[in-house]
Amino acid sequence: MENKKIYMPLSLALIFSVFCTVYFAAGCASNPQPKAVVVEDTVPVAMEEITVIEEPKAEEKIEAVFNPGTITKEQYNSTKEDVQHFIEELNQVIRNRNYSAWKAALSEEYFEEISSEENLQIISGQPAMKTRRIVLKTPEEYFLHVVVPSRANSRIDDIEFIDENRVKAFTVNTNRAGEEVRLRLYDLERFGDLWKIIN
Repeated sequence: MENKKIYMPLSLALIFSVFCTVYFAAGCASNPQPKAVVVEDTVPVAMEEITVIEEPKAEEKIEAVFNPGTITKEQYNSTKEDVQHFIEELNQVIRNRNYSAWKAALSEEYFEEISSEENLQIISGQPAMKTRRIVLKTPEEYFLHVVVPSRANSRIDDIEFIDENRVKAFTVNTNRAGEEVRLRLYDLERFGDLWKIIN
């Protein structure tokens, strides 16, 4: 009886020991260490790549800032002459009530902006329009009732560069106090050799 009591616990201990060995060996085999090392190695590399890509973009933005001081006197004078010539031709177009030619002098974006129903309603609500009982419904009506009366004799006395191909065009007058008053007439952009009104 004593031998039997000693034999049974040893058998159970042996079986338990074998089971634990197989269990832990299987666990280690299903989760090998090299995978954790590969993941850790990839993180710093990814971060370095992001830094290298972003740095040139920041430099490009800095270089893209326009400096008006880069415009030479010759460039200013020649651009001003071009703009004055463009406005003189535009004045003639407006005096002739040539809607198609006027429309061609506008950028597509600006034409869409002034042609919008919202803009036409706002202009129609101005005192000058209400007094004459004019309600604008089309861009051509805007041209005939707003542009023709106000812009047929525009004069450009000065320009201000926004960038190398965009300028603000001004008329300069003197008020009763002898002070210079600058009235911005147009924002213009040059597309090749052609100027367009953008605002």
